[in-house]
Amino acid sequence: MRTSPRLSLNNGVLIDQLGFGLYKVPAKDAEGLVATALAAGYRHFDTAAMYGNETGVARGISSQLGAGEGNGGSGELFPPLGREDVFVTTKVWNDHHGYDATLRAFDDSMVNLGLDYVDMYLIHWPCPRRGLFPETYRALETLYREGRVRAIGVSNFQPAHLDRLLQSAEVVPAVNQIELHPWLQQEELRSKHAELGIRTEAWSPLGRGQVLADPVIQACAAEHRKTPAQVILRWHMQLGNIAIPKASSEARIRENLDVFNFELSERDLVAIKELDRGQRTGSHPDNVN
Repeated sequence: MRTSPRLSLNNGVLIDQLGFGLYKVPAKDAEGLVATALAAGYRHFDTAAMYGNETGVARGISSQLGAGEGNGGSGELFPPLGREDVFVTTKVWNDHHGYDATLRAFDDSMVNLGLDYVDMYLIHWPCPRRGLFPETYRALETLYREGRVRAIGVSNFQPAHLDRLLQSAEVVPAVNQIELHPWLQQEELRSKHAELGIRTEAWSPLGRGQVLADPVIQACAAEHRKTPAQVILRWHMQLGNIAIPKASSEARIRENLDVFNFELSERDLVAIKELDRGQRTGSHPDNVN
């Protein structure tokens, strides 16, 4: 019962375009939320060592593996959920940059997740003043060649960081996960991604809830009889972004996934494009070290 369409990464691996983000989800809540999201149709989960909830994510996934996927009232039977049906991303944190430290951090994440492999492993922040991200990425390339991860990428990299990385990298990152929402559209960076064959993945795709009150978004929601969150997520889908909204209730989990039965018009897209104000809800990548 996969609900989201899948996109192909630059190495052919498929990823659900709409995933479930687990930033600031307490470890004790992660298991139940992940299990609920799986039952709703999510198959893509984004966690990180820094979030402290990898073990809860693992328990939530494990609780659903082997279970039937339900029939949605149609009477049709679906095969049991297998590990290959679930896409798991985690990330190496800033204090583990460097080749050997990254390999050790990955081993710790694997223990927490209880998996034989991770679908995608990312550098969480470039930490440019430390200057270690090329070595950190070299460790990711080793893990990729060993088959311990299916895809590798980065998060919060700016154009200059990507340029520096690609001077030595042998594997082009599959994604760059960045803060992206209607108030921070990062067109220059998205163009860079398109040029390099890197998928754009949006964290804080709803602007941490702040953008939901924007009058343009609310008017668009009223016109389509959808919620502001659904309008913004639909905007991401039509731009070709991967998005990983967080949700803390079953109702919101299902609401966020219900964005594939309507389409924004060109007029809607132009109106939302004009909302860009370069406003971050999180830190600037140059300032995180």
